[in-house]
Amino acid sequence: MTSVDALSSHLSNKGYRFKLHSHSPCDSAKAWIDTLKSNAPSGVADLTLTKTIVIKPKGGTLSTSAIIAVTAAEAEFAVGALAKHLGAKEGRVAGDDVVTSILQVSKIDATLFSLLNVGDKSTVTVAIDSTLFAKPTTYLGFRAFSGEQSLFVGASNVQAFLHDQGIEFISVDLSALGAGAPAASASSQPKAAPAGEKATKSGKGKGGAAEAAPAPTEGGTRLGMEVAKSEDFSLWYQQVLTKTEMMDYYDISGCYIIRPAAYKIWKEIQKFFGESIEELGVEDCYFPMFVSAKALEREKDHIEGFAPEVAWVTKAGSTDLAEHIAVRPTSETVMYPAYSKWITSHRDLPLRLNQWCNVVRWEFKNPQPFLRTREFLWQEGHSAFANKPEADAEVLAILDLYRRVYEEVLAVPVVPGKKSENEKFAGGLYTTTVEGFIPTTGRAIQGATSHCLGQNFAKMFKITFESESGTTEFAWQNSWGLTTRTIGVMVMVHGDDKGLVLPPRVASTQVVVVPLGITGKTTEAERKKIMDKAEEVVATLKAGGIRAKGDFRDNYTPPFKFNHWELRGVPIRLEVGPKDIAKNEVRSVQRFDGAAKQLSMDGLAATVKGMLQNIQDSMFNKAKAERDAHLVRLETWDNFVKTLDGKNIILAPWCERVECEKDVKERSGKQAGTVVDEKAPSMGAKTLCIPFKQPTENPLKPGKTKCFACNHNAVSYTLWGRSY
Repeated sequence: MTSVDALSSHLSNKGYRFKLHSHSPCDSAKAWIDTLKSNAPSGVADLTLTKTIVIKPKGGTLSTSAIIAVTAAEAEFAVGALAKHLGAKEGRVAGDDVVTSILQVSKIDATLFSLLNVGDKSTVTVAIDSTLFAKPTTYLGFRAFSGEQSLFVGASNVQAFLHDQGIEFISVDLSALGAGAPAASASSQPKAAPAGEKATKSGKGKGGAAEAAPAPTEGGTRLGMEVAKSEDFSLWYQQVLTKTEMMDYYDISGCYIIRPAAYKIWKEIQKFFGESIEELGVEDCYFPMFVSAKALEREKDHIEGFAPEVAWVTKAGSTDLAEHIAVRPTSETVMYPAYSKWITSHRDLPLRLNQWCNVVRWEFKNPQPFLRTREFLWQEGHSAFANKPEADAEVLAILDLYRRVYEEVLAVPVVPGKKSENEKFAGGLYTTTVEGFIPTTGRAIQGATSHCLGQNFAKMFKITFESESGTTEFAWQNSWGLTTRTIGVMVMVHGDDKGLVLPPRVASTQVVVVPLGITGKTTEAERKKIMDKAEEVVATLKAGGIRAKGDFRDNYTPPFKFNHWELRGVPIRLEVGPKDIAKNEVRSVQRFDGAAKQLSMDGLAATVKGMLQNIQDSMFNKAKAERDAHLVRLETWDNFVKTLDGKNIILAPWCERVECEKDVKERSGKQAGTVVDEKAPSMGAKTLCIPFKQPTENPLKPGKTKCFACNHNAVSYTLWGRSY
C-alpha cells in the first residue's frame, strides 16, 4: 500500500508544488475541514479542500465496478445524477468495506492518491469536479492517508500526477448535473458522450463513435494546455513539454528524460551540423567522461568558473577512491593531454576533432528542462592550428553554422557577435556567440558559443610543434559547443496557447492524415474506401520524402485527433472524407497559422513539400519580426531600465570597459521592475554580445560617440539585456 512518505518522495522528485502539513488528529470529515480552516499550511494562500466519494453504479452501460468522484470538501452533488450521467441506471455511496476493498484505505481517508493502490485502474471510472481545475495555481487539499497529516498539491500538478500514473479521468461540473449538465469533457482519452447520450468506459456514445470536446482554455481537461503562454510562462513551458511528450521528470533533481519527440529534433540538429563540420574537415571522436583531479586543476583560471558545478566520484562500491575523479563539466582538460602527445610537427596540424557526448554541471540554480540542467547533451569541438589566422577563420565558420542551426533548421532568429571581456569563456582569448530572444519574458538566451583559446591551453598542456623553419611553437586552439538547449529555445519562441508549433525541418511527423466521415451508419464498403484513400495519401507523401503518418485509431473521433496533433505541433494536417474523395482532393490545415485549403491529389507530394518550406520560412520571418520589435536602440542611460522592463533588448554605444559593464548590471538590477518568469534568473542587464553587424544608419563615430552608461568614448554598439 502506498505510504505518505513514498508519495511525498515521488512528488518531490517530479518537481511538483506540494506541502505536507501536520495538525491535530481529525476523526471526521467535518473535524478535518474545521481544523484546516483554522490551521492552514503557511505559504498556501489559495487552497481548496477536497473530498473523494466512492460510488457503486448499478445497471446501464457503464462497465466499471466503481466511480471515484472528487469534488470540493463542502460541495454537494447528486450521486445518482452523476452515475446516470456516466451511463449507469443508478448509483449509491459505497460503504466502508467496499471502499477498503477497492482503494485499500478507510472511507474517510479515500483520496485521488489512493488510486495508486488499485492494480487494474480500468475497473474504476474517475470523475473530477471541473471547478477544482479552474485555476491551475490553486492548491488542492487531501487527507494524507491519516487524520494527522494533510497533503496540498498544486491543481496543475494533480493533473500531471494522474497523467504520469496513466489514470484517466472525466471532468464534470457536478453542481450542474441536476439541471441537465453538459457532457463531461475528455481527459487523456475521450470518455464522455455528447449531452443527452450515455457514456461507456470506452468513450463510445450513440452511433459507436467516441466524442471529445476541443481542449478548453480554462478548467477541466488535461489533454490540452491549461494555461496561456502570457499568463504563466513557467507553468506553460512545463506543460507544453510534458503534455506533448517531449520530456519527463526523473527522480534526481535537475535531470530529465528526453523522450523520442524531442530526441528527433536533436537528431535533425546532429545531422545538419555533423554533415556541415565534416565538410570542413572536422572528424568525430570520443573521449572518456572522467577526468583526474590533477588534470582538472592544471588550468585553474579555466576551471574556476566550473568548480562549484563539478561532480566528483569518490567511491567504488563501499571503497573510498585514493584519487577523486571528476565527471567532465567540459573536455579541455580531458582532451588536451592527448593533443600534447599527438602533435609534434607542423605536419600534424590542423587537428580538428568533435565529440557528441553528455556533460555534467551540478547546477544549484532553478533547473529548467533543456535550458538549465545538471546533465545535458552537446557537441564539443576542439581544434589546434599552426597560426592565429587559421584559428580565427574556424571560429567564425563554426559560429555561422550555429547561426544556421537556429535560423535555417529551427526557424529561430539569432544575433551573431563577440562576447565582452567579462562574459568570455574562462581561459580563452575571445568568445563569439549567437544570442536568441524569448519575447514572452523579454529575456535573451545564449544559443551557442565558438571560442578562440589562443595559446593559453597549449602553454598549460605543452601542446607544441616544430614549425617549418625548425622552431618550437605553441599551437593555436579553438573550442566550440552546441547543446540540447536549442530544443528549449525553439519551444519557447514558437509555441503558443495550444501547445507546440514545430518547424517542418525538425518535426518527426511533418504531415498527419486523418480520415473523416466514418459514423455508425457508414457501411463497411464506404469505410474501406475512406481508409484506403487515407492510406494512399500517406504512401504518396512518404514516397515524396515527407515524414507522414495516418491516424487510423478507431476509438477516437476526428475532433479529438485534431486536438492531439495540434498540441504536438505537427505542421500540416490533411483530412480525407467522402466529399474530398469525390473531388479527388484533400483538405489541409496548417498548425502554424491555422490556414485551411483544399489540395488536389494530383501532384500532392510536390504541393505539400512547397507548403512545408513556406511554413518554415514564415515561422522564421514571424519570429524575426517579433524579435526586431523588441530590439530597441538607445543612446543614453535615461530610459535603459524602463526599456528593459518593457521586455526588450537594447542596442547602445558602449566603451567596452569591464568596470562599466559591472556598474550597468548593478544599477539595472537595483532599478528592475517585475520578474516575468519566476524560474528565469533575476538579475540586472548584462552584455549579450557586440554584434558583428554594427548600425549603418547614424553609425558610431570614434572619439565622438559616448558610452551610454559612463560617458567614456564608445568603442562599439553593444547588445544588452536580461538573460537566462
